[in-house]
Amino acid sequence: MTAPGHGARPAGAGSLCVLAASVLWGTTGTAATFAPDVGPLAIGAVAMGLGGLLQALFAAPRIARQAPRLRARRGTVLLGAVAVAAYPLAFYSAMHLAGVAVGTVVSIGMAPPASAVIERVMDRRRLTRRWKLGAALGLLGTLMLCAGQAAGAPGSAEQTSTAATVVGVGLGLVAATTYALYSWAAHRLITQGITSRAAMGAVFGVGGLLLVPVLLVTGAPLLDSGSNMAVGAYMALVPMFAGYVLFGWGLAHVPASTATTLSLLEPAIAAVLAVLVIGERLPDAGWGGMALVLACLAVLTAPAGVSGRRRERRDGVTPPRRTAVEHTVARSDPAP
Repeated sequence: MTAPGHGARPAGAGSLCVLAASVLWGTTGTAATFAPDVGPLAIGAVAMGLGGLLQALFAAPRIARQAPRLRARRGTVLLGAVAVAAYPLAFYSAMHLAGVAVGTVVSIGMAPPASAVIERVMDRRRLTRRWKLGAALGLLGTLMLCAGQAAGAPGSAEQTSTAATVVGVGLGLVAATTYALYSWAAHRLITQGITSRAAMGAVFGVGGLLLVPVLLVTGAPLLDSGSNMAVGAYMALVPMFAGYVLFGWGLAHVPASTATTLSLLEPAIAAVLAVLVIGERLPDAGWGGMALVLACLAVLTAPAGVSGRRRERRDGVTPPRRTAVEHTVARSDPAP
């Protein structure tokens, strides 16, 4: 049966919120190019650290009202917060060491399967064939897109050492796992009766506090120029604060595995901005990858097939048309 609060309209709105968040996240790579002297740890700490603290401030009244419930689930909150703190450090370091293309495809592309494994182990969720098809299209598209970016970027001729690439790939896997973990933790809190604003504010607020020491140690270059400060402020306010508010609303209505799959739109947006703003060239493979990412999103959000509706009519119900995202929600309740 469908989880409480996971009706057709809310699930559709939830997927749109995740897609909107992905558009905002896709601007971070272009924004970071305007602060080339700021290291990856500082970028990650200012973006997720200040963004997380702003989320906590934004949600403070709701956090206070739901403090007893949050304390009762402090293990989930702490797990999500540690993942929030680790994610940006691993993500930006992976791109710095292994290159933007490799770092992105590992960090973002491996998040959906990581989410699926976490949900299967922790919640015993079943994944639909539609989700598997969408995830496969999205991962293949992300691979092609990032390969195209690597071939078309002006600085792609630079060679990175094998050791740096290996470490970068390892950090990318850490980023993918931590992204999946904090998405799962926030979704778990929301489905246990905590509002999305309070859940995201608590998880990201504690995660932001954990990132403050990193920002104090590495963040001096952010104060060296007005452009660096502007980049830091933009990263914290727009993709991380506003983006994760939208992501939290989305997680209130779709599972973490679906949300992380929909967020594969992020590298496609990043590639388009790189072409339009930075002037990078995207080869045919990159455009083909973007088409596959869009196909992934179409698979997950398209109206469900006739067979799915027939199964519900056998139970004496004639339901409204639902998207694949909504069917993923409906069929991903914990197995008995």
